[in-house]
Amino acid sequence: MSEQDVSSFGYRTLPQSQKVEAVRKVFERVAPSYDLMNDVMSAGIHRVWKDMACQRLNPQPGERILDVAGGTGDMARRLLSLMKRANQRRVARGASPKACGVSVLDYNEAMICEGRKKGSDGEADAGLSWMVGDATKLPLEEQTIDAYIISFGIRNVSPVETALTEAKRVLKPGGRFFCLEFSKPSSVILRDLYKTYSFKLIPQLGEWIAKDRDSYQYLVESIDRFPSQEDFADMIQKAGFHSVGYQNYSNGIAALHFGRA
Repeated sequence: MSEQDVSSFGYRTLPQSQKVEAVRKVFERVAPSYDLMNDVMSAGIHRVWKDMACQRLNPQPGERILDVAGGTGDMARRLLSLMKRANQRRVARGASPKACGVSVLDYNEAMICEGRKKGSDGEADAGLSWMVGDATKLPLEEQTIDAYIISFGIRNVSPVETALTEAKRVLKPGGRFFCLEFSKPSSVILRDLYKTYSFKLIPQLGEWIAKDRDSYQYLVESIDRFPSQEDFADMIQKAGFHSVGYQNYSNGIAALHFGRA
């Protein structure tokens, strides 16, 4: 079996088809407690990272925005809210309103179902659309998307390179690519502390809160194996993007990667 046919699943190596199925099962199990665990694991800091990423993306009325691995709609709702505020400012200046919408795509139907259940306020969620789909085979035509974002999901995709190529394919020329992902802390001391916290506490929290230690053991292993900021930026550039860069959050615990199609 060639290197192209296998992929990492945490610290294990699996055939790509087996990794896809294993990841699907992980997120089926954690879907009901996914958002709560994010708050507990990060002490709520993930909300700040997501807010900063959405502000950097700067969604505008009339644009087509795609939130890949969007799961429970946490990012999409932020983006939609920003877009609607921008639309209100347009109207206040005397311009005509434009359509506001964000498409959420996730491979895991259980995550999509959780996201739709959270939409108790129909008016606030007006403009969200939901799709079950594969980041490596996007069900979209070429050059139809203004901005693409994937948050804490690309390390679960196999192969990552294909997901990046697909993002480039569906983006319009000049379209914006964003990827928010856990990364490598900039200081060795912080890196060691973070790794100790991740491996000692997060699986235990998963056992207490989600009743699933193994899934969160996989998640911390997948974070540890993910490429560094520089290596991932190189992968984005090789997929055909230009103006590639990244911004560290919380001293590199997470990073927002970006580029232009």
